[in-house]
Amino acid sequence: MNIEGQIRIPSGCAIAAVISKEGKKMTGEKIIEAMKPMHDRSNGLGGGFTAYGIYPDYKDFYAFHMFFNDRSCRKNCEVFLKDRFEIIKSEIIPTRKIPSITDEPIIWRYFVTPLRSMLASYQIDENEFVARTVMKINSEMPGCYIFSSGKNMGAFKAVGYPEDVGVFYRLEEYKGYCWTAHGRYPTNTPGWWGGAHPFTLLDYSVVHNGEISSYDANRRFIEMFGYKCTLQTDTEVITYIMDYLIRRQKLSLKDAANVIAAPFWSTIASIKDEEEKERLKFLRTVFSSLLITGPFSIVFGFNGGLMALNDRLKLRSMVVGEKDDKVFIASEETAIRVMEPNAENIYAPSGGEAVIVKVKDGAI
Repeated sequence: MNIEGQIRIPSGCAIAAVISKEGKKMTGEKIIEAMKPMHDRSNGLGGGFTAYGIYPDYKDFYAFHMFFNDRSCRKNCEVFLKDRFEIIKSEIIPTRKIPSITDEPIIWRYFVTPLRSMLASYQIDENEFVARTVMKINSEMPGCYIFSSGKNMGAFKAVGYPEDVGVFYRLEEYKGYCWTAHGRYPTNTPGWWGGAHPFTLLDYSVVHNGEISSYDANRRFIEMFGYKCTLQTDTEVITYIMDYLIRRQKLSLKDAANVIAAPFWSTIASIKDEEEKERLKFLRTVFSSLLITGPFSIVFGFNGGLMALNDRLKLRSMVVGEKDDKVFIASEETAIRVMEPNAENIYAPSGGEAVIVKVKDGAI
């Protein structure tokens, strides 16, 4: 009996990533291939990729990747953007027609820089200005969505299987030093273009396998600080939590991981190093509403590196491997073997163990 598509797969969703610690550029072909053996972890309702280092000619400008429902939405949004930014370049994002990707919105790309007069008026830095602009457009301009807003990076996502999404966006034509990928199996939220992973803000991106049972508590807390969850998927809140902790609260990556996948109190109590023990107690107490509960494995991308992280109980699979200057991360070892058949040091990180990989200083 064929029951494909008729049952829930609670461990579904596929994630993969590759980064060159030497900053060497790779096309999107390998990361697309890596998603193929994990095809059955998705159901065709969402796939996507993030690439870092792909816009060297525009590396000083924010790259806005946008979905528009129609031309009038695009024109109205462009008027709004021109009041706040200098638009360096505006163009449609190149795609190729394939039968498996349908009903696509208008997919546009802007390279922009905030107007100095606007920054002076708001008395905030450019990153905060861009973040507020993303929130405003996504929550207040129907039919307009900024789904990528960082410098020298970009997200590409759609409704479809990830291997098809990669072909659709012609990712073999891009070269980046770091790639992340996601195949979606939505269980509690709709499959739509804006709800596909990755979720991004500025140069931060998140791909996630799992389910956030603490979503409402996390969302209520983060929305007190100006973030707005509008994309109908729980993963969106992880991106905003990471932005809040790292950019706004100035926490390290390790400390941010110890907030969202905080050690159990019993674990903290057993730590011999008193300074470390007090640090973890402080993080658990001050940021208690940002503890993410429920099964998850995530890859968090940023300019210059990646962080992979499991929930504390390791309820979702994730493996890491390496070869030469490259580090590979995926839901299954088979995906790593596709990217690098001779990958070495394959291991599964422990629950709550942050795997942080950074490009060498000066490499990019």
